[in-house]
Amino acid sequence: MSDRLYIFDTTLRDGEQVPGCQLNTVEKIQVAKALELLGVDVIEAGFPVSSPGDFNSVVEISKAVTWPTICALTRAVEKDIRVAAEALEYAKRKRIHTGIGTSDPHIKYKFNSNREEIIERAVAAVKLARRFVDDVEFYAEDAGRTDNEYLARVVDAVVKAGATVVNIPDTTGYCLPAEYGEKIKYLMEHVDGLSAGKAILSTHCHNDLGMATANTMAGVLNGARQVEVTINGIGERAGNTSLEEVAMILKCHHDINIDTNINTTKIYPTSRMVSSLMNMPVQPNKAIVGRNAFAHSSGIHQDGVLKNVQTYEIISPKDVGIDDNSIVLTARSGRAALKHRLSVLGMEIDGEKLDKLYEAFLKLADRKKEITDDDILMLAGADRSASHAIKLDYLQVTTGLGVRSVACMGLDIAGEKFEASASGNGPVDAAIKALKNIIKRQMTLKEFTIQAISKGSDDVGKVHMQVEHDGRVYYGFGANTDIVSASVEAYIDCINKFKK
Repeated sequence: MSDRLYIFDTTLRDGEQVPGCQLNTVEKIQVAKALELLGVDVIEAGFPVSSPGDFNSVVEISKAVTWPTICALTRAVEKDIRVAAEALEYAKRKRIHTGIGTSDPHIKYKFNSNREEIIERAVAAVKLARRFVDDVEFYAEDAGRTDNEYLARVVDAVVKAGATVVNIPDTTGYCLPAEYGEKIKYLMEHVDGLSAGKAILSTHCHNDLGMATANTMAGVLNGARQVEVTINGIGERAGNTSLEEVAMILKCHHDINIDTNINTTKIYPTSRMVSSLMNMPVQPNKAIVGRNAFAHSSGIHQDGVLKNVQTYEIISPKDVGIDDNSIVLTARSGRAALKHRLSVLGMEIDGEKLDKLYEAFLKLADRKKEITDDDILMLAGADRSASHAIKLDYLQVTTGLGVRSVACMGLDIAGEKFEASASGNGPVDAAIKALKNIIKRQMTLKEFTIQAISKGSDDVGKVHMQVEHDGRVYYGFGANTDIVSASVEAYIDCINKFKK
C-alpha cells in the first residue's frame, strides 16, 4: 500500500507576498475553488491579523470551499492566534499554523531571547491554538539553519503540547538536498511523537539557490508526509517549491510509492489562472507548465518524438491538462465555445458578465487569427479595471523612421474628460509623456517588462510596470494587441492604485 503525502498549498499566503501579485477576495475565492478541484489537502488562506483584507479573505474562503482544510497563519502571539481562530469560524476543517524562529540568528537578533525561552513560547502558542482547533501546525522558522539537536528538542516539545503537524522550513533556501534530507531523518529518529504517529513533518522550502524542489523531495524521501508548495512556484524572492513539480515527480517515479490526492489534469489550467490573476508570467522553460515544456526544436529530438513520444517525453501533455485536441477559438466561435473554454480553465461565467466578455472576445478575435487560453484569461480579468477612476478614452500615436514620435491622448477621470499630446523618443515614451501632462504628479518609472503570450505578430502583449510615487512603489499591468496601448494601460493601472 502506498504512503499518503498531503499537499499544503500556500499560493494565497506565501505566494501572494510577491510584490504586485495581490488579489482581491473574489479572486482569492476563485483560486481557492480551483485548488479544491485540483485536489489540494490544505489551503493556507492568509495571515488574518496582518490586515482586514486578509482576515476577510480567510472568512470568505472558509465559506466557499468544502473539503480542504483551511489554514490561517499566525506568529507565536496570543492576539494572532485568537484572531486566526475567529477568521476560521466558518471553515468545515480548520487549522491554525503558528510558530517562531529557532535558529541562533533569529533567537539572538530577532527575539533577543534564549533557547529555553523560545521553547516555552512555542509550547504556549501550540497549547493556546489547541483550545480553538484540533489541528495545529507549528513552524520552526529558519529550521534550515537550526542545529538538529536543538531542533529535535523544539519539535518534541510542541508535539507533546498538541501539534499535529510540524513544519521544518528552509526559510532562506540555503540547505543542500542531502543536508535537508538528513535533518528530516534526524528528527524522525530522535522525536518519539513522530515515530509514534502523533504528528507528521512538513517541508517548506524556498528557491533562493534553485533547490526548493530537490530539498522538498529529499525531505519526503526521509519521512516528511506534508509538502508546502505554490502554483508555478511563486513566492517571495526566488519563490517556493512548485506544486506541479512535486506532483509530477511522484506520478512519474512509481518506485517511490507515495501518492497524492492531486488530479494532475487540472495542473495546467490552474497554472494559467494563477498566472493571469496575479499578472505573474510563467517563464517559457518552466518545468511542467512552461510554454516550452513539451516543445522540441532539436532535429534529433523531433525525429525521436515523431517515432515514439517516450523517447524524449516522460510526461504526456494530457497528464497535466494540456489537450492537443482542444477547441480552437476564432471570430466565428459562439458563446457556448467560449463558456466551455472558460470552464476548462476553471472559470464559471454566466449571464451579463458572459455577454460582456463575449463582446470583448469578438473584438480581440477580429484582430487575431486564433485566441489562446492566456488571451481568454486576460479578457476574463479585464473587468478588474472597470471600477478605476482613471480610464483611457483614446490614444493616437504617430511614429516612423527618422521622425520624432508624437502621441495624442484622452483620459476619463471620474467622468471628466481630459486631453493632451507630447513628443518623445519612441511611441511608448511619447504616450507616457502625454499621460504625465494630464496626471501632473511626480512619478518615476522603475521597471518596464513586456511579455508576449505566444509567438505571432498579432499576439497580445502583456506589460508589467512599476512606478514610484511619493516614496512608494506601485505595480501595474496592461494587455493589448498594440504594445503602446498596453504600456499606457499598465501605467494607468499604477496611477489608479496611488494612495489618496
